[in-house]
Amino acid sequence: MANQEVHGDWSRYEDTIEKFIQVIAKNMSLYGITTSVGRLYGALYFADQPMTLDDMRDALEMSKTSMSTGVRTLAEMKMVEPSYKKGVRKDLYQSEEDWYKSFTSLFGSRWRHNTETNIEEADEAIYELRKLQEQTDDPTLKEKITLDIDKLNYAKNYYSWLMKFIRVVESGEIFKLIPKEPTSDDK
Repeated sequence: MANQEVHGDWSRYEDTIEKFIQVIAKNMSLYGITTSVGRLYGALYFADQPMTLDDMRDALEMSKTSMSTGVRTLAEMKMVEPSYKKGVRKDLYQSEEDWYKSFTSLFGSRWRHNTETNIEEADEAIYELRKLQEQTDDPTLKEKITLDIDKLNYAKNYYSWLMKFIRVVESGEIFKLIPKEPTSDDK
């Protein structure tokens, strides 16, 4: 009977961890990361030791190619890092345990790229509208273009502010304004 209880406890434990891994995967989709890559991160995060691609494939029942692509994606976002273990020839990987660091890296790279693109698009629209404004004889259109250029400049001001915010996040200055929550180790 005691053995069945122990097995039941482990089963409940695994179910609880799996539910949380699903939450991680779902939340990572907010950052443009697929659910399968989110599950991979969750599996690495809760692994007791670094994992090989074969370990990951077995744990998640996904192809080795999918695991390799997922690990590369997570490594680019600094959420997974290579690991070394004496005597093991295969590549090992472990999750970045500092979620604050992962967030700042992921947020910064995703938002920076999109914001820079938006600034470029606003500049291009302003350039095209100014050319049109000089060429048209329609006074109503000229007035509308002036108003829209003002709106585009407002957007550029917002994107400029957003770039400052992104720098505050990327540099870690954000933690001076909003301190990290203490862990049980810090208490």
